[in-house]
Amino acid sequence: MNKETSPPARHRRRVTKGRAITAGAAALGLTGGVLFASGMFSPAGAASNWPEAKGRQSVSSTISVSGTLDGGYKRYYGAGELGGDGQEEGQDPIFKLKDGAVLKNVIIGSPAADGVHCEGSCTLQNVWSEDVGEDAATFKGKSASAVYTVYGGGARSAADKTFQFNGAGKLVVTKFHLENFGKLVRSCGNCSTQYKRTILVNDVDITAPGKSIVGVNTNYGDTAALRNIRIHGDSSRKIKPCVRYQGNNTGAEPKETGSGPDGTSCRYTASDLTYN
Repeated sequence: MNKETSPPARHRRRVTKGRAITAGAAALGLTGGVLFASGMFSPAGAASNWPEAKGRQSVSSTISVSGTLDGGYKRYYGAGELGGDGQEEGQDPIFKLKDGAVLKNVIIGSPAADGVHCEGSCTLQNVWSEDVGEDAATFKGKSASAVYTVYGGGARSAADKTFQFNGAGKLVVTKFHLENFGKLVRSCGNCSTQYKRTILVNDVDITAPGKSIVGVNTNYGDTAALRNIRIHGDSSRKIKPCVRYQGNNTGAEPKETGSGPDGTSCRYTASDLTYN
């Protein structure tokens, strides 16, 4: 778990509908990835609206997923030991995905505990987090060849991190909708075991307020590429697209060393960002 920040007071849910997006999934350039067609997407390929729940299920012990779990847009929410929705480190997840697992068409309601854990490569397709608890998802695979794919879906009210990248490999986030957040993706700044991590964020809508889109550790060789990012809201220009840190494996607070494009760790140009 990343203990890098003392999270701010918890955000309240802010209801904002998604916007149409124009870039296609092929822009990812993934090999061996999964491209999906879904009724949640407009002809332009964007997540157009937050889905309405089709049923609900309380979860008092973590659901283990191997293969594919299609939730049919049921709302899952924590109960009992999973009944927390704060920023306490070390919470258990609602879903734990084994290597290669797919979680699709799921709404995670409140309390959300620690959302989803991926133990290896995984795919989150149309997973919607209505009120993020500790994190919406944490990626924990140990192989440099691990690929974590987030396609569609969205998250609201992530007081700190939305996606926590603790493991090794590559994280690809595309056609995602984020509102009212601290960070979209953070490469763990002070995990006891550190890795080189690769992040690609493409074709995403982000609605302020928020602090940063990605955070990477330059000393471990992390890279983050941003493409086709649309940032909305009156305070949209306060959001830092990419923040660089000096990570560590001691648990100490990582030091921020800079932000903005540098062609090495933070790979994007002004044309990759649109402000509305």
